[in-house]
Formats: sequence, structure tokens, C-alpha cells
Amino acid sequence: MTSLDSVLDKDGVRLTVDDAVATVTLTNPAKRNAQSPALWRALTEAGRALPGSVRVVVLRGEGKSFSAGLDRQAFTPEGFDGEPSFLDMARGPEAELDATIAEYQEAFTWWRRNDIVSIAAVQGHAIGAGFQLALACDLRIVAEDVQFAMRETSLGLVPDLTGTHPLVNLVGYARALEICATGRFVHAEEAGRTGLANLVVPAGELDAAARDLAGALLAAPRDAVVETKALLSGAVSRGYEEQRVAERAAQGRRLRDLAGITD
Repeated sequence: MTSLDSVLDKDGVRLTVDDAVATVTLTNPAKRNAQSPALWRALTEAGRALPGSVRVVVLRGEGKSFSAGLDRQAFTPEGFDGEPSFLDMARGPEAELDATIAEYQEAFTWWRRNDIVSIAAVQGHAIGAGFQLALACDLRIVAEDVQFAMRETSLGLVPDLTGTHPLVNLVGYARALEICATGRFVHAEEAGRTGLANLVVPAGELDAAARDLAGALLAAPRDAVVETKALLSGAVSRGYEEQRVAERAAQGRRLRDLAGITD
């Protein structure tokens, strides 16, 4: 791939690749990067279109806001052009509704693949689906003006775009419940203090900080990073002894690989 090769540019999503680093950009700043089913399909397509050479993916949003969440047009009787409205979906068979939501969730799942490390660079509003998209990534760098909020409950809904699991893992059950049930804003200081953010920087330094972190992640050999990510992500569901076994197995694979031994 040549530098900044544009792989995809559609429905408010642009994917560019610069050697081992891909950048996914939300490109509708006039609507504060509000989300829609078309945007979710484009995000899913971006994940599938990643070249095998990519090791780090940076997610960013153009304009003053990362993403203001779901476009409220989804709740109108008309919905989006060419799409069933959410109200019509609710009136359909339960199995079809479940399958549709599962399809939407695919836009939020690929960011944690073991073969990549994903970084969300978040400024301004990251509301609802925007908050969940930032949570979908492995790491988050936030600007000092960031405002996270999970507003689904205020609409009579629940967060359903895979954000609840990482949120509880990051801040704990009690704080996650309070954030979701109240819909309040989480600002930069709290995000950094509670682990929602790995780094807080001035807004003007956000893109540079993401580039610096991407460069640091590329310093170690790829296979070692892949194995380490798999170990850490699996640790959530493993017991202590299971994790010890997993560490030994992973290290054995690394040592055999370094010694040039093939199974």
C-alpha cells in the first residue's frame, strides 16, 4: 500500500492505510458524526477491508465531536431512506429484530481482534453509540474537552452496541450502572482517573498523541504483541491457574518461533 492509500470512503466512514497503520475516520462533522445503519455497515466493511499488513488502527472523528450518537431520524416513522424505521423493526418478528441488532453490533466487534491494536482518538461529544464505539477500541486517547455519556436509558432503551462489557471491565459494575442509569457526562479528568482513557491531552494534540502511541505499539515484534493481547483479553474470563497455563503455552509458541522450530 502507498502512503495514505484510501481503501474505503462511503456513508460517513473513510478508511486510509499508511503501511502498518490504518485510520478510520467518521466524516460527517455537520451532524457531529451521528450514526446510522449505513454507517455501521461501512464500519463493518472497513474492518473486513483491512490489509494484512495493518497492525494498528486509529479511529477518529472529523470536527468538534467524535460522535453524538445515533441519528435521531432513526426514531421517526420515516426512518432513513431505504432503511426500515426502528419503529417498524420493533413491530416485526422478534427473531428478525434480534438478527438486525446483531448485524449492527458487527460494526463494534472487530476492533478487538487479536491481530490489531485499536486506538480511539476522542474529542468533544461521544454520546450513546459514540461512547460505545470508543469503548469498542482497545485504547482511548481523549481531548480535554471530551464528554462521554450513555444516554440510551433516557430514551427508554439500553446500550446494545457491545459497550456494556468493556465499560464494566474498565470502571467496575457500580460506576458503570451509575453512568448508564443517570446518563450523566463523564469528562476528561474522570475518564483518565477511572481508566476510561489511557491518556488525556489538549485538543490540539490529539492526532499527534494517537500517532505517537501507534508508533510505540509498532516497536515490538508483531507476533509478541498479538500473543500478549490474546493473553490479556482472555484473562478476564480465566481463573488464575488457567491464566498460568495460557501464559506457558503462549511463551512456548514464542520460544519455538524464535528458535525456528515448526510443529
